[in-house]
Amino acid sequence: MTKKIAVVLENLFEDSEFTSPVEAFKQEGHEVTVIGKEAGSTVKGKKDNTEVKIDKAISEVKPEEFDALLIPGGFSPDLLRGDEQGRFGTFAKSFVEKEKPVFAICHGPQLLIDTDLLKGKKMTSFLSIRKDLENAGATVVDEPVVVDSGIVTSRTPDDLEDFNRESLALLK
Repeated sequence: MTKKIAVVLENLFEDSEFTSPVEAFKQEGHEVTVIGKEAGSTVKGKKDNTEVKIDKAISEVKPEEFDALLIPGGFSPDLLRGDEQGRFGTFAKSFVEKEKPVFAICHGPQLLIDTDLLKGKKMTSFLSIRKDLENAGATVVDEPVVVDSGIVTSRTPDDLEDFNRESLALLK
């Protein structure tokens, strides 16, 4: 069954952490919508300068329209947290509250801190944000992939094979 997956994205995302999961989702027949600050604008990756067009503005979408959420890493999650209205954190919070699948890799879990719902959740991430996740109440481990309460987390692009496998498993 086809699932609708929201991807929240801003400039300086980690290229492969967007392209690899999105390609895996599309190969399985899932629909992907890229959400950013302004529909029709283009954001660029930090390493390979991958250009991605924003399909919908955050102001145009509701979490109920989607079955799952992907948060690629890089600097994008931190920039999304800088949204003055906190719209991206609120959007992510709805997925966590309803236990809809959330896929966050590398720095991606940074955005989940804004949900205030990480207490007791087992997670992994890039080294530099692990303390932030712990301070938000998560139990942080150093493993290639962790699945807890519908949230899939991984550390780096090196973990993409495991991340994609577990993400696709939650979509079945």
